[in-house]
Parts: sequence; C-alpha cells; structure tokens
Amino acid sequence: MFFFELREGDDDIFADVLLVREEEMDADSFFELVQSIRHRIQDSYEESTLIEAIAVELEQDHGFIPISDERLTASVNVSKAEDENYLASIDSDDEDDPDSPDYRGIFVDFPGDDARLN
Repeated sequence: MFFFELREGDDDIFADVLLVREEEMDADSFFELVQSIRHRIQDSYEESTLIEAIAVELEQDHGFIPISDERLTASVNVSKAEDENYLASIDSDDEDDPDSPDYRGIFVDFPGDDARLN
C-alpha cells in the first residue's frame, strides 16, 4: 500500500485528504495527475472543498481510495485514564441525531506570553 496526501489552505488553516493506492506512483507523477484534475474541475465541482473533489476523481478514475470517516469500521478513544477508554460512535453524521456535530475542525495557534491578546 502506498499513501498520498492532498493539502489545501495556507500556513494558518489547512485541510487534508489522505489517499491509499495499491500501485506505487512517484511524487512528480502524482503532482502532475493532481494538477491536471485541478485544472479541469477547479471551477465546477459539487464537493465541499477542491481537495475532496480531486479525491473523488482520483478514486473514480485512477485507483486511489480516500481515507475518510465514511470508511471507518471502528473508532476507539484511548486514554491513560481507564474510564476514558471506550468504543466511540462512528455514526456521528446522523442527520436525525440532534447531538451530531455539524462542523469542520480548525487548528488555532495562539500567541505566547510575549504577545498577549487584549
């Protein structure tokens, strides 16, 4: 198995999609393939992000498998504290579940002590 990544965003906020493929592809060839798909679909895609749209194309036409929550078989929360170890629900996108989150994660890097926020 060979693993690939698509990243979108800047240095502050970014998203990524991981993909797996049984056949090896060198980095330059992967880049060229992604660029050709991007040029073709960048102004007209239905997915939430450009990288998700590219991942769909890579899966449909080039033998890649996106690694996504939809493909999870099991999720386990692991902690040193015994009561924080459990089998987590993988049905978190259930639209009928009022506790189901409807958001995307964002990493925020706050400034240190020498640049405090007022």
